[in-house]
Amino acid sequence: MDRRLFLGAGLAAAATGATMPQAVFAAFEVTRTDAEWRAMLTKAEYKVMRKEGTERAGSSPLDKNYAAGIYHCKGCDLAVYSSQHKFDSKTGWPSFWQSLPKAVGTKPDRKLLTVRTEVHCRRCGSHLGHIFDDGPAPTGKRHCLNGISLVFKAA
Repeated sequence: MDRRLFLGAGLAAAATGATMPQAVFAAFEVTRTDAEWRAMLTKAEYKVMRKEGTERAGSSPLDKNYAAGIYHCKGCDLAVYSSQHKFDSKTGWPSFWQSLPKAVGTKPDRKLLTVRTEVHCRRCGSHLGHIFDDGPAPTGKRHCLNGISLVFKAA
């Protein structure tokens, strides 16, 4: 999409109060129609991964999983996090102090009264969770993820 078309669509959306479709903001390597996403995901997975919802704290068995392995995006099977970077944040969600290189993307999330950093799979755009500045060294970051968005593959 060229810049003029992108800007025109954004101005039109702003003028009408409409929201722009996700495809306008990002062209992901793996794309599916809404019907395809709904067919491959459970209702809860769809709500979190495609509508940027949040699973209930403590509901994911991956929160207490400390086996060696790699966590993959449930939407496209991209390796996104390593068990070597996992820690117990005591929040009820799987937490990591960094992602694998070139595995995730971020964007501002203004849904609450404060601006948070949303983290998503860079290949399919599936919502993974949020990044906070209260994690351990060496990054000081806490990638607080929805286990429902992940698949763990043991080493």
